[in-house]
Amino acid sequence: MSPPEYPTPLSHVHTRTSFMHRRTAPGEVPGTLVTDPNSPDPVFQILKYSIDTLYENKNVRLDAILSAPEYQPDDHSVTWINIEGLGNASAVEALGKAYRLHPLALEDVVNAHQRPKLEPYENVIYVVARMPHPEMLNDTEQVSFFLGKNFLITFQEGTPGDVFEPVRERIRESKGRIRQPNAAYLMYALLDTAIDQYFPQLEYYVDLLESIEDRILKFPYAEVASELHTIRRHLLFLHRSIRPLQDMLNAIMREERFVDEATRVYLRDCLDHTAQLMDMLDTYRDVATQLMDMSVSAAGHRMNEIMKFLTVMSSIFIPLTFIAGVYGMNFDHSVSPYNMPELHWVYGYPFCLFLMAISVIALIAFFRYRGWLGIPESDRHHRKTRRSQR
Repeated sequence: MSPPEYPTPLSHVHTRTSFMHRRTAPGEVPGTLVTDPNSPDPVFQILKYSIDTLYENKNVRLDAILSAPEYQPDDHSVTWINIEGLGNASAVEALGKAYRLHPLALEDVVNAHQRPKLEPYENVIYVVARMPHPEMLNDTEQVSFFLGKNFLITFQEGTPGDVFEPVRERIRESKGRIRQPNAAYLMYALLDTAIDQYFPQLEYYVDLLESIEDRILKFPYAEVASELHTIRRHLLFLHRSIRPLQDMLNAIMREERFVDEATRVYLRDCLDHTAQLMDMLDTYRDVATQLMDMSVSAAGHRMNEIMKFLTVMSSIFIPLTFIAGVYGMNFDHSVSPYNMPELHWVYGYPFCLFLMAISVIALIAFFRYRGWLGIPESDRHHRKTRRSQR
């Protein structure tokens, strides 16, 4: 499966707002379900499998899930119920009652702004994770997992598409040990797929940072500050989504009721992936900060160059203004022969222009010698030495 291609330039990238609003009123009864009015109605999907059997229905009715015997969990198979969309609180509540899901956990399901976490309950463990969108950059949705004995229930916010299709294909084709009657391994496979989806996004950012670095090196005065600010904000968003995953995975590994020792080995690999993601995030945030400093330094250097050029031009015109001012004074030559004798000299005007030109040439030569104009003499000598050594 090839990595997704995200849209460019960065200004066209879809970004979900970082500000979340809690819909439950202050002082409301704990466990009250208040759904997002913009969330779609739930679509129920079910996969029930064992080593030799497979039942799949991509759009099943809730009453069938609650009553059909072929969809009920048993000791020889794993039942995976996936719900896309949280727009119907009564349907979520009915499924919760059927599987004895705690009302506080269901409240966290419909309030889809939770940080990744694990909460143990009497008959299930409740896990929250952030799933990157497979086609949109810097966009995640909450996925809630209820892991019980031989069953797994997942709730998604309802954004079209998810990253779990490779896991479904592995179940259909019985690849690896996915068809073993182990719901904890299924949850690991889903979490691992969601976590691995962050890698293409970070790789997109590193390519973007490398292109910006090349632009700064080739064109030191390139305007990239806004792009770098956007990248840093996006990386911070990913940091808030990935960092709690480490604590959540550690909590799952300590769970002994539903997670066996063999699955903990795979969870350690998943935890290692989150550590790699955090290292990449820290590195790329540092790179973005350094490039921001380079951009600011380049802008300051450009301003210094402009001020130096204007200062040099002003310094060149100072003696010219002085000469023009001297010969512009109104002294009467008839009163004294020392009052502006050049005004009655046949070469007075050429002499004045020649004096101005000599002043300009002398100042330019002096500025260039001191390194205030162009490349300093020491740098020119250093460059000549390097060329001769090559």
